[in-house]
Amino acid sequence: MASYFLFSKTLMILLSLSSIIHKIESQTQPWSPLDAPKELLQMLIRDPLTLSLASTDFGHIVHQNAFAIFAPSSINDISKLIEFSNSLLIPFTIAARGQGHSVNGQSMTNDGVVVNMTELNNNNNNNNGIVVFDDYVDVGGEQIWIHVLHACLEKGLTPLSWTDYLYLSVGGTLSNAGISGQTFRFGPQISNVHELDVVTGEGDLVTCSTTKNSELFYAVLGGLGQFGVITRARIALGPAPQRVKWLRLLYNNFSTFSQDQEQLISFNGINETNAPNYIEGMLLLNQPPLDLSFYLETDRSRVTSLIIQYNIIYVIELVKYYDANSQDHVDQEIETLVQGLNFVPTFIFEKDVSYEEFLNRVHSDELTLRSQGLWDIPHPWLNMFVPKSRISDFDEGVFKGIILKQNITAGLVIVYPINKTKWNDNMSAVTPNEEIFYVVSLLRTTKFDKLEEFQDQNQQIIQFCKDVGIGMKQYLPQKKTHEEWVEHFGHKWEVFENRKAQFDPNKILSPGQGIFN
Repeated sequence: MASYFLFSKTLMILLSLSSIIHKIESQTQPWSPLDAPKELLQMLIRDPLTLSLASTDFGHIVHQNAFAIFAPSSINDISKLIEFSNSLLIPFTIAARGQGHSVNGQSMTNDGVVVNMTELNNNNNNNNGIVVFDDYVDVGGEQIWIHVLHACLEKGLTPLSWTDYLYLSVGGTLSNAGISGQTFRFGPQISNVHELDVVTGEGDLVTCSTTKNSELFYAVLGGLGQFGVITRARIALGPAPQRVKWLRLLYNNFSTFSQDQEQLISFNGINETNAPNYIEGMLLLNQPPLDLSFYLETDRSRVTSLIIQYNIIYVIELVKYYDANSQDHVDQEIETLVQGLNFVPTFIFEKDVSYEEFLNRVHSDELTLRSQGLWDIPHPWLNMFVPKSRISDFDEGVFKGIILKQNITAGLVIVYPINKTKWNDNMSAVTPNEEIFYVVSLLRTTKFDKLEEFQDQNQQIIQFCKDVGIGMKQYLPQKKTHEEWVEHFGHKWEVFENRKAQFDPNKILSPGQGIFN
């Protein structure tokens, strides 16, 4: 009798192992949509055209083929999809895609499922759009910032921190940080969020803030999509100005340029009324194409002559907002701001435009590029945070030593300082460990036959920073090895890794970042 029970128990173990092995073998191939529950099955799209549209992004550099595209009709559908993946012995990966404006495949997945977040905006039953209150706005993660701006302006209000381009999804920018010329004053967009709704990597819909489920709140903001899908954000608002004074000041010396930028952002916190509302900077290089559209026709020849003379000109972009109550003294405030600045004498230029026109300034450039067929081509961008203490070394080694010397068309090069005190270090976003650091963005566009040349130059820049110990951190980072990711996150890596284990233990979300997959 004992031998019979022993035989039966052994047989049951063998049958169980056989079943597990069969499941593993059956799932080493791409999972079948037929495995999905019926309510999810009807939202999975596999037609070649839709799949091809999700196989690339704005960068047109990385291509990955998803197994299916998911078109949710509600936030609950996203939860169910994630729960279904977790129920499988080998879960499939999931990438949330808003406007697909990443440049290195961050919103893609290979053989997994891409969630088309824009579908939430097309559903009449979705109550997660844009609702404006007195001092905050509740926004669906799938919404784009230009629509947020329009909704808020109707009530005389505005978010305080922006990106330079407004046709990006709210969830997308908050998953990175969201930076622009207002960052020195109000911090990145992630510093202006009161509350979030997030679908975690286990499929749970969680409301979080600094006081409620704070670990998830801090993880998701700047978390590169690793911990959850943002489905709602509560964003701080302030009174909206009506117009802006928009200035550009030209410099032929980098040290003077950077010192003046740092002086301008130092007004913040000392005299808020007289502080600038926006500070950025850019390079004008003696190489085609040279964009001088900001300047009057009568000024362009002398600006061109200055560039030819020095090969590289640095430009401070300074903006002061105003409305009917402040228009009488806005010119005096600007005069106070520029007093003592050491730009090239007489090379100061000004425009007066509406607040919306200024914030949405990149859109007109987009329309022009689209009309010329120069929008849907590769964008080998490189975005960096450079410590203040090494920004002059960066100028000598990168701007002059690599970009100008190699004479590869630089495109738009942006450089401006921001204050670390405006960032919350509990959040996942990574910055250099200095009180002031610079945003440096190389926003280049090229044809496919020149792409490798630009990518090689990007790697030279990264390697230069590493070789001379600049301590640069990438913003919107490219794929890295495991060791490089650990180095990138530095002292935050252990927390980042623990949060992944807590909120997405099966490593389902955002495989395109290449951090855990």
